[in-house]
Amino acid sequence: MGGFFGVVSKKSCTLDLFFGVDYHSHLGTRRGGMAVYEKGRGFERAIHNIENSPFRTKFDGDLDELTGTMGIGCISDNDPQPLLIQSHLGSYAISTVGKINNEAQLTRSAFENGHIHFMEMSGGRINATELVAALINQKPTITEGLRYAQEQIEGSMSILLLTEEGLYASRDRYGRTPIVIGQKEDAFCASFESFAYINLGYTDFRELGPGEIVKIHADGVETLSAPKDEMKICSFLWVYYGYPTSTYEGVNVEKMRYECGKLLARRDEAQPDIVAGVPDSGIAHAIGYANESGVPFARPFIKYTPTWPRSFMPQNQSQRNLIARMKLIPVDALIRGNKLLLIDDSIVRGTQLGETTEFLYQSGAKEVHIRPACPPLLFGCPYLNFSRSSSELDLITRRIIRDREGDNVSQEVLDSYADPDSENYKAMIEEIRKRLNFTTLRFHRLDDLVESVGISPCKLCTYCWNGKK
Repeated sequence: MGGFFGVVSKKSCTLDLFFGVDYHSHLGTRRGGMAVYEKGRGFERAIHNIENSPFRTKFDGDLDELTGTMGIGCISDNDPQPLLIQSHLGSYAISTVGKINNEAQLTRSAFENGHIHFMEMSGGRINATELVAALINQKPTITEGLRYAQEQIEGSMSILLLTEEGLYASRDRYGRTPIVIGQKEDAFCASFESFAYINLGYTDFRELGPGEIVKIHADGVETLSAPKDEMKICSFLWVYYGYPTSTYEGVNVEKMRYECGKLLARRDEAQPDIVAGVPDSGIAHAIGYANESGVPFARPFIKYTPTWPRSFMPQNQSQRNLIARMKLIPVDALIRGNKLLLIDDSIVRGTQLGETTEFLYQSGAKEVHIRPACPPLLFGCPYLNFSRSSSELDLITRRIIRDREGDNVSQEVLDSYADPDSENYKAMIEEIRKRLNFTTLRFHRLDDLVESVGISPCKLCTYCWNGKK
């Protein structure tokens, strides 16, 4: 995944940019970058690896060099960015959030249209942001180039592009990820997360619509391409990877999670002694459940924040499992002899939650009831990079379906496993429960999840749960 932040100001933008980007650290764990522009000096840029050190620590020493009145920055799980580009459109800095599924096709097309080369990265890959820039550069103006890129990209791509004249912001074609504009005296900003600018003195200006392109100056915002009607914003923003203080399409993440927990409780018959959330995202869901059910909320796990303040996760699965376990410190007095109901944001592979459950039993828990805050994940996301899964068989649900149905499974059969009222669904849930040794297991229903968000169902992407585009 990733997040970005941009500022256009009549004064120095450096500190606003620095803290605005830092407030996106929950969305990426590998690289951070900032690029600024100052009249007479041109562009300056810094990119650092942030896998083992927070963004603020790595970039604190760059602030004296990164001086300017306009800038963009990003946190990324993938490619280094922002990139500095020089083309017939002039010099600009560019940063992106999203995923390109037809990368090979677009690369071949770029070569055929006169693009000479791309910088090659490890494994023979090219930087997706560089490919986006190549698409933009095929047109006579930046606005036409941004429109063309959005039309050609299969997947999802939101873009910040900084020129000497201002900041362009282009939300992806179906609005799967957000871009929100903030304003204060003599400055505007563009941000993935709406909370990132509040402490910097900005107030909400407006959110871009799907496919909308704007140009931002210190004095105002100019619409260059009107928003499209169709929206498919990612529902997982609210369930998991959005920050609690953020609001998307008018719906606050923390409040939505309370609603999620409330609806989970209404359908539940378990009688636990305490309700708990797996930190961090599961906590708000658990508060909603506890408020509705009357079962006390407690914290049998405490996240150890002094040395684990961020979500660093290595590529190796066994190392990820160990680190996930090391972050959470159990509270024996709340576990021993109690019936626990745990709410996690989701179950992907199931490995970590299974290990957590076994640890709880070893620590004296009488029962462990598991309530994921979303439906079973059945499909890999083709639009965003929020999962490290390389195969749908990484999902525990798909492994169980393969074991029951064989390797070649029709869409009709998959539909039946997505239907919470079907026998196949019930059998799959029971098999997950047995394999991970939960006392009981009940997933959030998709219709309840949509109700928890509260915006029109046709505006939500729910592909990872039902495979519907």
